[in-house]
Amino acid sequence: MASVAHPEGAGLPPAPAAHPRGSVTGTRRRWAVLFLLPALVLLGALVVYPIGYSLWRSLYDADGSGFVGLGNYVDVFSDRSTLTAVRNTAIWMAVAPAVVTALGLVFAVLTERVRWGTAFKLIVFMPMAISMLAAGIIFRLVYEQDPSQGAANAIAKSIHDTFVSSSVYPNARPNVAASDLRASGGGSFTTAGPVRAGTPALLPLVGIAPDRLPGSPRDARAAAGPGVTGTVWLDFRRGGGGTKGRVDPGEKALKGVTVEAVRDGRTVASATTAADGTFTLPAAADGARLRLPGANFAAPYNGIDWLGPTLVTPAIIGSYVWMWAGFAMVLITAGLAGVDRNLLEAARVDGANEWQVFRRVTVPLLAPVLMVVLVTLMINVMKVFDLVYIIAPQPSQDDANVLALQLFLSSFGGGGNYGVGSAIGVILLVLVLPVMYVNIRRLRRERRL
Repeated sequence: MASVAHPEGAGLPPAPAAHPRGSVTGTRRRWAVLFLLPALVLLGALVVYPIGYSLWRSLYDADGSGFVGLGNYVDVFSDRSTLTAVRNTAIWMAVAPAVVTALGLVFAVLTERVRWGTAFKLIVFMPMAISMLAAGIIFRLVYEQDPSQGAANAIAKSIHDTFVSSSVYPNARPNVAASDLRASGGGSFTTAGPVRAGTPALLPLVGIAPDRLPGSPRDARAAAGPGVTGTVWLDFRRGGGGTKGRVDPGEKALKGVTVEAVRDGRTVASATTAADGTFTLPAAADGARLRLPGANFAAPYNGIDWLGPTLVTPAIIGSYVWMWAGFAMVLITAGLAGVDRNLLEAARVDGANEWQVFRRVTVPLLAPVLMVVLVTLMINVMKVFDLVYIIAPQPSQDDANVLALQLFLSSFGGGGNYGVGSAIGVILLVLVLPVMYVNIRRLRRERRL
């Protein structure tokens, strides 16, 4: 019987039909878009739309009714306040991130070697829990001009007074109606005529309240005796009475006043008044004129004008450093925990000292973390607004102005020009873009590694 050939594969169940290759991928894409949709909506509503609207609004005038093209940008770069803000923003970007990163690095390295490192980190990081508003109020008080209120000037005054003696009777002045003392430059006062031995010189002063005299002043006494003598006293007494230019009972002596005898522009002798206001000069002073140096009457040292036009920007940067040094320290400490200690020990074994280990090993290994901190802070300082607005007093606020503050002042702080404010916002965005580009490149490079 002839055999019948069965076709190949006869009797086997039919193979299932293959799914189109793109269907699975398409399904995954649909799910990915679905999950990303809320984030994309928020990104568009909170980022893309405001950027686009600000760009469009910057091309119109203050109330948005007239198209001005690039006129707002011309106004921005021709206005003195805005140019000052640009300069100060550049100073902030150059100084603040670098100082904060450097301090954070120093704190992170040193806290590894101290016994109470955790407590120190907590103290340094604590300012991060304070809002910018609260920090601004704190440092407005710290920088107060009055040393009795401002901590910075209280410290500065204490240091100054330690090395430089303060004046004895600030703001005192001669009673010109009762003496021949006249102003002679530099805050000093000099007699118009010469002094003679045997004739006491009377040098009355006014301008001081009796209850403001230092210590427990004694009653003044008229000088007597041979030689060149005299009295310096407060020519005033409570209740009035007495004769001007004469030492009356109850009038107080001025102790510790320096008296100089001057002849031909040279000081030939000097003395200091005693507790009763009297002084005695040597015979060389006979025929010379008497001078009370300005050091006797100089106003007391009241510290540094931290919030004046010159120092207001560095002072505010100091408050920013105080707040953000803890942030940099925490990030750098986390990066330091991942450093291979064997590399540090190997460097020490090879003869490197601690400074060389820090500079040539630790810092290069921490370079990625340091870059993250630096870039983050550079973006952050461009948005600094509240510290400057709160700390800088009104007279020097223009000198401390930054772009973020100028944006607020132009739009909402009385300027009412939303076109110029939008233009400043666009300029800030343009300034941030290079920093963001560097950060994105760094992230991509790390992913490839």
